[in-house]
Amino acid sequence: MAPTADRKVTSIIKPGLAARLIRNVRRYKVLYVLLMPGLLYFTIFKYVPMFGLILAFKKYNVVLGFWDSPWIGFNNFKHFVQGVYFRDIIENTVLISLYKLLFGFSAPIVLALMLNEVAAQWFKRTIQTITYLPHFLSWVIVYGLMTALLAPGEGLVNVMIKSFGFESISFLTSPEWARFLVVASDIWKGVGWGAILYLAALSGIDPSLYEAARIDGASKWRQIWHVTLPGIRVVIIVLLIINLSHILDAGFDQIFMMANVFNAEKIDIIDTWVYREGLQRLQMGIATAVGFFKSVIGLVLVLGANRLAKRFDSQIW
Repeated sequence: MAPTADRKVTSIIKPGLAARLIRNVRRYKVLYVLLMPGLLYFTIFKYVPMFGLILAFKKYNVVLGFWDSPWIGFNNFKHFVQGVYFRDIIENTVLISLYKLLFGFSAPIVLALMLNEVAAQWFKRTIQTITYLPHFLSWVIVYGLMTALLAPGEGLVNVMIKSFGFESISFLTSPEWARFLVVASDIWKGVGWGAILYLAALSGIDPSLYEAARIDGASKWRQIWHVTLPGIRVVIIVLLIINLSHILDAGFDQIFMMANVFNAEKIDIIDTWVYREGLQRLQMGIATAVGFFKSVIGLVLVLGANRLAKRFDSQIW
């Protein structure tokens, strides 16, 4: 009876959290060493700066410093919401982000599906290289290329327009073209790089599924719809959730380069407003409050999208 009782007591008493952690560290110490640089990066550059969020509830004064600046509650948030430009910058930010999400998110998927159907490997690799190289160009260089193509005087596009007898168009300063150019240039810059993830997911689809579909008489479009897209469904959903978290990040670098006094009314976004208020006018509290506001909205969208994804697809964690 005694040995049985001892075994029951031993089975009930489980090692504590600290003991399990030490045991796992000893067992998987190589993996933890590999994990350490990533943990240090997120700790130093992501978690430690969160202490600066208290500036959102303070009227920051350079003389008084970080801790001694007076608390003002939610006044910074009220200043942003009640500001003259609030409606315009929110509208511009949401519209540009939605356009990028609608067209920019689907473009890499379409490109990956097209490249996946190419039989000639040399042609496939060439197109893939050409399409993802713009990802490595800064927005300064991209805007320089746009100026060379779209300048009203000697831009290549306007030279062609004038050769057909039409008047040149000031693309870069026209409010009507501003959002289109922002979205189109963002797609051109990122479509090839985004397609890499989908091509990697496509390579993991079992070829026997395509063979079974062909035997059943499925056309190429049916194979894409019933085999290819379901095969990369999880990747699409995960990337969509990640993109939703940046719904209010319309691209500061891009907008900062492309905005001017003529088209700012259509492409002035939250990030450029924060730059003017926070750095140029030294309103650190307001800039922090707006950044906090964006982060909360992004968190809510991610949690909501993830919950919906779990409900409709059990493969999503």
